[in-house]
Amino acid sequence: MSNRRFEVFEYRQVLTRMRQGDSDRDIASARLMGRGKLKGVRKLALARGWLEPDRPLPDDAELAGIFGRNPGVARSCISTLEPFRDLIRSWFDAGVQGTTMYGALKRNHGYTGSYSAMRRFLIHLKDERGVAATTILEFAPADAMQVDFGAGPVLMHESGTPLKTWIYVATLCWSRHQYAEIVFDQTVETWLACHRRTFEWFGGHPERVIIDNAKCAIIKACIYSPEVQRSYASLAEAYGFRIDACPPHDPAKKGIVESGVKYVKSPSYRCARFAT
Repeated sequence: MSNRRFEVFEYRQVLTRMRQGDSDRDIASARLMGRGKLKGVRKLALARGWLEPDRPLPDDAELAGIFGRNPGVARSCISTLEPFRDLIRSWFDAGVQGTTMYGALKRNHGYTGSYSAMRRFLIHLKDERGVAATTILEFAPADAMQVDFGAGPVLMHESGTPLKTWIYVATLCWSRHQYAEIVFDQTVETWLACHRRTFEWFGGHPERVIIDNAKCAIIKACIYSPEVQRSYASLAEAYGFRIDACPPHDPAKKGIVESGVKYVKSPSYRCARFAT
């Protein structure tokens, strides 16, 4: 493999894997480049500081000059989307879908390339970004319960009127035991009643309830001092649990119940029959 011609994008892919901590053996097993060639690339990358995570990778022109590839000669060295790199990166960071980006480039910027080029370009951007670090949240028994609403099935009333529903889900953080209930609104009354039935089902309550910033629970969201709905605060005082609201726009803080919501929204419930 070390004798074949390597293009600039392949060097970039190899450097990205090295920055992510992959060994030469791992990269070679993926058939990206031979171990002999990888040894030389890693030595050069270390000397130039390319493997430091806080430094950007060199551009294709620099790589082409170092590894003996002229990007002006071999078209495969540089993507046809390279002139739009900054724009595509901003869209990519904002979570815009590839098909939407492709359509916008064709419509507003006169791009004439194929969508396959867009797909390959996004793969390279994803490799450059690396893997986001995550932290596993640990809980003691009876410490916490996470609660959330999810969109439920549309039920048909006997009169023929469709009824929109939501699924209230509560999950104990340590045991992952779960209570779910289909409701027809997200009012304060429904929120409080679901809590009462949850505690009856579990035979007790946790020390704290982790929630998002739904209007039925939080009047004003804030990282440091969210304003809790008065009736919900009274319920917490009566049962003796603490309300723990997640920071705004941070659903990962209650990922346990998020997974539970995805489960009850999956096709598994569609085999059941619901009475109205």
